[in-house]
Amino acid sequence: MNPFNSKILLETARPPRGKRALDIGLILLAAPILLPLAVLIGIIIRLVSKGPILFQQERVGYLGEKFMCLKFRTMFVGADSVSHQGHLYQLISSDGPMIKMDEHGDSRIILFGRWLRSSGLDELPQLINVLRGEMSLVGPRPCLPYESDKYLPWQKDRFLAMPGLTGLWQVSGKNRTTFVEMMRLDIKYVGNKSLWLDLKIILKTIPVLMIQMWDSRKKRKSLLPTAQPKAALQLPVVNQSLFRNPGIVVADGDGNTKFTKYHDKTN
Repeated sequence: MNPFNSKILLETARPPRGKRALDIGLILLAAPILLPLAVLIGIIIRLVSKGPILFQQERVGYLGEKFMCLKFRTMFVGADSVSHQGHLYQLISSDGPMIKMDEHGDSRIILFGRWLRSSGLDELPQLINVLRGEMSLVGPRPCLPYESDKYLPWQKDRFLAMPGLTGLWQVSGKNRTTFVEMMRLDIKYVGNKSLWLDLKIILKTIPVLMIQMWDSRKKRKSLLPTAQPKAALQLPVVNQSLFRNPGIVVADGDGNTKFTKYHDKTN
């Protein structure tokens, strides 16, 4: 049974007037740039990793309805998902920041995958979800079914808004916030959603992504092994007597050397 069948809840969940037009208008405006970029990303994925270019995964969206969410594939085909599930449960139960698994290195990720994820470009195919009416440009991130199963009743209010590519949480700290803080920001958006708020979030998203990419780059550098300083070149100790007593160094058959004084026979 859908818990959002109440007329009062459905009225609260109604998207702002003009939201759909804003989504489609902005997508059409950015299409000349985004389409060639998407093609280029698809070619790169095809060259560096065997398997499909796109990855689709069931997510929970508006009013708890499930849909297939699209992304560019950034992991090897058949990558383990159990570890992510455990990591997510730990974030939900702890009071720690929402740090992604790949922040500390993730062997499941393909070449250029980390860059796609930190820049948000792996989510470009979700514009198709927006055109289908399953998502919006702005809204809470669509969650996984096993994540929604762990939600408390008050946390499910985040489903009263269309899921989005960016949102209030993403521009308010994202990976520096806790799971509960994320929920509160999502529900704050639900209670205050408007076209003006959507526009402010969209304008904030690009600078936030730039900062996110910079932070991700610094963290990757910190994970690299520190180069050990090269040992100083050890020069042989020169016998000072060589300068006082000119002579020659003679090696015998066993490779041993000895100093022989030089005698000037001209005297």
